[in-house]
Amino acid sequence: MQEFFCPDPAALHVRLRPDSLACTDLASDRRWNYRELDADIQRAVALLHHEGIGKGDRIAVLARNSVYQIILQQALMRLGAIFVPLNWRLSQQELALLLEDCTPAILYTDDEIPPLPPGCRSYSFSSFASEMSAFDPAPRCPLRSGCDTCIILYTSGTSGVPKGALITARFLLATAINFNVLGEVDTGCIFLCDTPMFHVIGIVAQIWPPLLRGGTFIVSPGFDAEKTNDRLGNPDFGVTHYFCVPQMAEALRQTPNFAPERWTKLKALFTGGAPNPAAHIRWWLDRGVRVVDGYGMTETGTTLGMPLSRDLLRSKAGAAGVPGPLTAVRLVDEDDRDVTDGTPGEILVFGPNVIGGYWNRPEERERSFTEDGWIRTGDVGRRDEDGYITIVDRRKDMFISGGENVYPVEVEAALSEHPGVREVAVVGIPDERWGEVGRAYVVAAPGQDLDSDQLAHHCQSLIARYKVPKEFRFVDELPRTGSGKVIKHILRKEALEECRSKPGSDFRR
Repeated sequence: MQEFFCPDPAALHVRLRPDSLACTDLASDRRWNYRELDADIQRAVALLHHEGIGKGDRIAVLARNSVYQIILQQALMRLGAIFVPLNWRLSQQELALLLEDCTPAILYTDDEIPPLPPGCRSYSFSSFASEMSAFDPAPRCPLRSGCDTCIILYTSGTSGVPKGALITARFLLATAINFNVLGEVDTGCIFLCDTPMFHVIGIVAQIWPPLLRGGTFIVSPGFDAEKTNDRLGNPDFGVTHYFCVPQMAEALRQTPNFAPERWTKLKALFTGGAPNPAAHIRWWLDRGVRVVDGYGMTETGTTLGMPLSRDLLRSKAGAAGVPGPLTAVRLVDEDDRDVTDGTPGEILVFGPNVIGGYWNRPEERERSFTEDGWIRTGDVGRRDEDGYITIVDRRKDMFISGGENVYPVEVEAALSEHPGVREVAVVGIPDERWGEVGRAYVVAAPGQDLDSDQLAHHCQSLIARYKVPKEFRFVDELPRTGSGKVIKHILRKEALEECRSKPGSDFRR
């Protein structure tokens, strides 16, 4: 098989457009053209070589977003070493477990230093830029294999235990191509990047598409709804693409300075990481903003996407779209047989945008992939007659009530149609009569006074009675991962503990 060499967009655009703006770091107020970016990457290569870093070594980073994280990642890729961005929201104990798992040679951080594994030294990340600038750009490295691991990206842990997904340069290139085609990305694109760089959206989907096209990425240290609103409307920035999770999109519209009419250059606001309810998509369209939902995961990058057609976005609201050009998708039943259109099935994905496995977990590779190399996503989708796929739910989140399958995402979508509901999460809980029933955790919109009967009646007009939650819990917020996903296993654990504590309870699950 012919070798696939590591793509290097920064080196390419040094030749194609050396004076074009490559990126801006808002925290340091610094800008790089492609000539300057490539030179700083080579200075980082020299620094890392001085530190004894070579092929296969891991470098962990515990820091807020910055262009310097991208410079470090690109330099490590040129060396054949591995970049490991860590979630700074985790506890010291959780971080210590991840560091013990990936055993890095260096941890760069300005936060409190967690317990380090043997052989790992810690440096200040804020000093990385000044130390790098003291070196001359290193000579060009030999070409590296694009099939070697260049990033270890720990999953967000909605199931409780993060795993280190092995990201290759081939994965990065395929994800960029998929998104560039689906998202209509061109050389004049300008991406605003404030999704955390320990997330696949942050380190891949919002960086590699503009980098591959020779466009511009603007990096903020983190998401702030009011600041992001201003930046999207800033004519000096001219943002064309913005990528976020649905929770961030909802936060944008709740701020006092929300003024989407000022987002004159924005092609679309792209959401991923969790399904975006149809009601929310239509709300944005009514205000002149194309909100384009898609589907991907840490293990598959950009997988499905919607077109930017306003008519299709409205008529297909709630769908995650069609596969990108470098991706194949199947929907299968429990026996791995392809299901017909309109029938829910587990999503299987195949292509160069799929990881090769998990760090230190060969058994996860066997569990997560079919024998012929398709990854089992654990997500359930339904394809319509036009080929558009809607995410029905996580397979493990489905519950059975009275012998009928209930997909919480479908129930959440119905509840989201109610104007008084800001956020909602539905889980299955034990029930003596029906086996399982739904419990909805509801965050009310500001100024709204909701009650269970009102929401149950609303649901009955949209979904079958057996899908309507039996219980409603009104909460101030939902538990979420660092990337914004609802942590449903916490809600399920709480519900099960309540059931077990009831007098005379028979539940032992």
